Amino acid sequence: MATGSGKTYTAITFIYRLLKFADAKRILFLVDTRNLGKQAEQEFMAYTPSDDNRKFTELYNVQRLKSGYVSKDAQVCISTIQRLYSILKGEELDEAAEEVNPNERRLPKEPMPVVYNEKVPPEFFDFIVIDECHRSIYNLWQQVLDYFDAFLIGLTATPDKHTFGFFKENIVSEYPHERAVADGVNVGYDVFTIETEITRQGAKIFAREYIDVRECLTRKKRWEQLEDELNYEGKQLDQDVVNPSQIRNVIKAFKNKLPEIFPNRNEVPKTLIFAKTDSHADDIIEIVREEFAEGNDFCKKITYKSEEDGDTLLAQFRNSYNPRIAVAVDMIATGTDVKPLERLLFMRDVRSANYFEQMKGRGTRTLGLDDLKKVTPSAKYEKDHFVIVDAVGVTKTLKTDSRPLERKRTVPLKDLLNAVMMGARDEDTYLSLANRLTRMDRQIKDKERQKIKELSGGLPLGAIVNSLLDAHNPDRIEEKANELFPGADMSLEQKWEKAREELAKKAGHIFTGALNEYLDVVRRSLEQIIDTVNIDKVTFAGWDKQAEDQAGKLVKDFKEFIEANKDEIAALTIFYSQPYRRREITYKTIKDVLEILKEKKPQLAPLRVWEAYTHLDKVNASAKSELTALVGLIRRVLGIDKELTDYDTIARRNFRDWVVRAPN
Repeated sequence: MATGSGKTYTAITFIYRLLKFADAKRILFLVDTRNLGKQAEQEFMAYTPSDDNRKFTELYNVQRLKSGYVSKDAQVCISTIQRLYSILKGEELDEAAEEVNPNERRLPKEPMPVVYNEKVPPEFFDFIVIDECHRSIYNLWQQVLDYFDAFLIGLTATPDKHTFGFFKENIVSEYPHERAVADGVNVGYDVFTIETEITRQGAKIFAREYIDVRECLTRKKRWEQLEDELNYEGKQLDQDVVNPSQIRNVIKAFKNKLPEIFPNRNEVPKTLIFAKTDSHADDIIEIVREEFAEGNDFCKKITYKSEEDGDTLLAQFRNSYNPRIAVAVDMIATGTDVKPLERLLFMRDVRSANYFEQMKGRGTRTLGLDDLKKVTPSAKYEKDHFVIVDAVGVTKTLKTDSRPLERKRTVPLKDLLNAVMMGARDEDTYLSLANRLTRMDRQIKDKERQKIKELSGGLPLGAIVNSLLDAHNPDRIEEKANELFPGADMSLEQKWEKAREELAKKAGHIFTGALNEYLDVVRRSLEQIIDTVNIDKVTFAGWDKQAEDQAGKLVKDFKEFIEANKDEIAALTIFYSQPYRRREITYKTIKDVLEILKEKKPQLAPLRVWEAYTHLDKVNASAKSELTALVGLIRRVLGIDKELTDYDTIARRNFRDWVVRAPN
């Protein structure tokens, strides 16, 4: 399953079902770092089954192994594979060994074999669920899994050929990144590139130059003269050579491009910077604090070598306003959720495609607007995407399974919609359109979703996105080919091509002129153009003939709109009919008029027309809201009121008339 799409939640769901319905007695949830074990324990504690109001931990005993003791009463055990190995060997375990990905540790050439342990016999567990199984099944650790006589269920976002081989190519379920984005389970991403000359080409230091030399461990500096000329490449940066100017220029560009990457934000979006080493992280933090001119709380290092407690720092980064920027080497590269993250800055290259996918996964988590505003107050919408800022070319040197859906960033949405309507069927157009519509789906309201569903022939926006993805999904194309041509005398390539054409045609036919026009209207309502090019100056302030003419034109346009739509809109029909029929007017009928105004004539906003009328009628009337203003405007246009009258005045007048008419 795609990183961030809920593997642990899915696992807890089937663990619950195994315990309740399949007579499982004890299940092991195996992780490879202590941090992932603590996170899994929190998710077990928070999980409530769909068929029971009690928490999982109220129904079943869950034990996270912190020592050599394994409770026989525990129905779910959570353990690192390192601790389980030490338990089987009967040895004490240094907790530091649980902090590091075991696949990255240097192992002895011939690891000591696991032997029978009567306290934990091979039949002790019925099922073993292996989290991040792409790295927990090799070398020293495979014998831990081989020791137990249990069903093995692996969870991973990034399987490789070894993973497929270990599990005998038995894929139970597959849920890729693109589909998770289309379903709203994950958010997609864009890539923003920063390049510097030294990053790309390296540099040269001539002999006899005076340079600083720093000890890696203590960071003590000394000044000495370089004996020989030194040429270094970009990939040597922050390993053999540190160039503060290179780091500073990346951070400067990163800061200056913030308004372009995330417009209309008053604070820096939550950002994670991936550093090469702990020393590199310290250099980055120092320069970030200088360039942003913020205090120590603004940017912090979150690694296993942090002076502050790593769990506390993670909680602050996840739930508090500060830190805005975290610098990490490996601690939150895998499996740790920080949902408010909106930018990932790569200042280290990554050779492993799997590891890169895991690092990207830190940004894919979804987050609602209310929760996002708790840590990023100026956010206008829920988290609908994140941005990878690539300062080392990491996105260009790797071929990854989950690619950004956006392929045509410079092409406007309107042009993409029209291209599909006119017959464009290429993958880049379909995927880019799917990406835009997915982000739109996270920003619009229910009434807009309903309108889209009506114009698309009954399809919600999520289904439209999935149809676009299906058109270029090899698995879906194969299914369609088998469905259309079960016994046809055609080559496999011909079947696939015709099936692809059929799926693309079906997806393309959804986009009619009416739907395209409405989607573009919705898009414009979600965006504002910020003009920083043209400088404005005051040319007029106060009422005069010109302003009066403008007010008159606005009132005239409003009258014409009301007249033109009197037969189509229920509320207007009632107003035009006999006075007694006005009793039928409801909140909904007036709300319908307002929605039609916003859609067809947004320039005729009720409060704006109200202001024009107060100028022409020379009255001092205030509108309480758009709806009360609209009722007053309609009454004024139809001559029911001789001049614009506000809601409070009408209420007082009606009350006075009632008192006068009331019998003594």
